[in-house]
Amino acid sequence: MSTRIVIADDHPMVQAALRSALVAVLPDLDLIACRSVDEVLEALSGDRQEVDLVLLDLTMPGTDGFAGLFLLHAHYPTLPVAIVSARQDAATIRKAITFGASGYIPKSLDLPEMASAIRAILDGEIWTPPRLDSEAADPDAAMSARLASLSSQQLRILTKVIEGKLNKQIAGEMDIAEQTVKVHVSAILKKLGVVSRTQAAVLCERLLSASPRDAG
Repeated sequence: MSTRIVIADDHPMVQAALRSALVAVLPDLDLIACRSVDEVLEALSGDRQEVDLVLLDLTMPGTDGFAGLFLLHAHYPTLPVAIVSARQDAATIRKAITFGASGYIPKSLDLPEMASAIRAILDGEIWTPPRLDSEAADPDAAMSARLASLSSQQLRILTKVIEGKLNKQIAGEMDIAEQTVKVHVSAILKKLGVVSRTQAAVLCERLLSASPRDAG
């Protein structure tokens, strides 16, 4: 059976580099190239064959920072997703792992290193760059852990709360009772330590941002 991998990056050169790295370690390979998170979600929903791994850029059309990872885990909580990014600071890498990434691959790696990292992730390892600064701390670590502790159902509801949708709208879209949505929203606010939907949206925007901005 072939290994199916989604490359989510809007830069053709990066897609080509990842393709070369993958072919080196996976001769029986089925690649799906996507240029946005929406394309990734469409590919995942429209394909019956299981995807083994998504390689996700931090910055693509329609999303920035960890919002793409957040969305993918909300809809596909068991799907392995590895970040591929130009950012290499320890705080960003640690936040990616906190949010459930299966690995973090800097774009600066040469092809053999990329291939080795991807192979390790496919084998079930959580791969991060060697020599990661153990002293670097993420100032949002505690809040990021709270967000990461939400269930997949709560994450899906939170994405709709961030979009400004009311409980009744969320219930209709998710085909669940409005009271169930209300209970989940209350639990989400409590877990995040906020008292309103607006505060939750502002907090998520800050936590999911990759600021300071950087390419990819």
